[in-house]
Amino acid sequence: MSASTASVTTTVTGWGRTAPTAARLIRPRTYEEAAAAVRECGARGGIPRGLGRAYGDAAQNAGGAVFDMTGLDRIHVIDADDGTVLCGAGVSLHRLMEVLLPLGWFVPVTPGTRQVTVGGAIGADIHGKNHHVSGSFSRHVLSFELLTADGEIRTVGRGTPLFDATAGGMGLTGVILTATLGLLPVETSLMSVDTERASDLDDLMARLTGTDHHYRYSVAWIDLLARGAATGRAVLTRGDHAPFDALPARARARALEFRTPRFPSAPAFLPEGLLSRTTVGLFNELWYRRAPRTRTGELQRISTFFHPLDGVPHWNRVYGRGGFVQYQFVVGHGQEDTLRRIVRRIAERRCPSFLAVLKRFGPADPGWLSFPLPGWTLALDIPAALPGLGRFLDRLDEEVAAAGGRVYLAKDSRLRPELLAAMYPRLDDFRALRAEVDPRGVFVSDLSRRLDL
Repeated sequence: MSASTASVTTTVTGWGRTAPTAARLIRPRTYEEAAAAVRECGARGGIPRGLGRAYGDAAQNAGGAVFDMTGLDRIHVIDADDGTVLCGAGVSLHRLMEVLLPLGWFVPVTPGTRQVTVGGAIGADIHGKNHHVSGSFSRHVLSFELLTADGEIRTVGRGTPLFDATAGGMGLTGVILTATLGLLPVETSLMSVDTERASDLDDLMARLTGTDHHYRYSVAWIDLLARGAATGRAVLTRGDHAPFDALPARARARALEFRTPRFPSAPAFLPEGLLSRTTVGLFNELWYRRAPRTRTGELQRISTFFHPLDGVPHWNRVYGRGGFVQYQFVVGHGQEDTLRRIVRRIAERRCPSFLAVLKRFGPADPGWLSFPLPGWTLALDIPAALPGLGRFLDRLDEEVAAAGGRVYLAKDSRLRPELLAAMYPRLDDFRALRAEVDPRGVFVSDLSRRLDL
């Protein structure tokens, strides 16, 4: 291995900081260095990694190699007429926004953080607030270059088995090197946002079902500590990219300027128990009460609407040394009673979660291990040290699987493998294709070992 790609053994963890493992971290900067890293990764194999925003163990590989792909960070070609971009897999969504917004283009799908690489976005097949309109990230990927275990670089197009196995395949089919993406045209870098309060879960679901089709983006913050008549109360936020003529005259000269606020980083060490039921309950009460009952047409920065937590570096430290579990599941339309039961159980369990969101998904995406399916998805953060949390989430997993739903692998850190096939019907197809393109099991992660992927 060349000096430029020399490895360093270090502790690697997901964003939830729950299960750190030691691995050799290798940062290739060229195709040749990436191929060498894969060829020489050793008996424990390797797994590609971007900016480390997978919450669980998807981008970890205990005793093996982890390929830090952020060195492949060039934007190669922008076609401002057709609205496409060809870029390296290590380019972040933040960087794409910096470059593309002044040209009148936006990334078609963004999750709750822009600190995600393009390769990671494909590998996790990320979704955003607009899935009911735009689907997941890979639906907007025209093609990508994939370095497979045999050292071959393949150009993979949509509609092929290798594309569908890689989209949501958590890096287990190979290393994405570049991708060509279709973009969304916008007139400004501001959002026109409507906000309203929902008094309980049924009120929230009725509002989402009845009017979501009027909005490109839609998400609800939900209070999972509220009980009784207020169970599932929420603040619903929806919007679209503001047109140029919606801007006040003073702002039109900077209509496509991309500005991102930055606040002090969370301290490296915080006292345990900071996020107790009492403190989170107080926060949730204040957050709900300060939200307007109804407000329409508020202009917000893109960073405020999509990525409020990105302004606080290392916000995951707020959960303390023990880290946190992000639990996200989806159940289909017609399974609203399952959603109601789970929300009630979380509220009764008094899980101290202040980052909890509910969204509606549109049609399923073609990726064999892609997470979304038409229905309802709930995501929540829970301190990992909460007593009995593992058993509690195991029971929720069983209920989700029985309802035909699934959990999100990019956020998972503790799912039992026996439930995976019920949640992902194309699992056998994925395993068969993976065995075909990687018969020696070069690409492996802590997640793939735990779930026998």
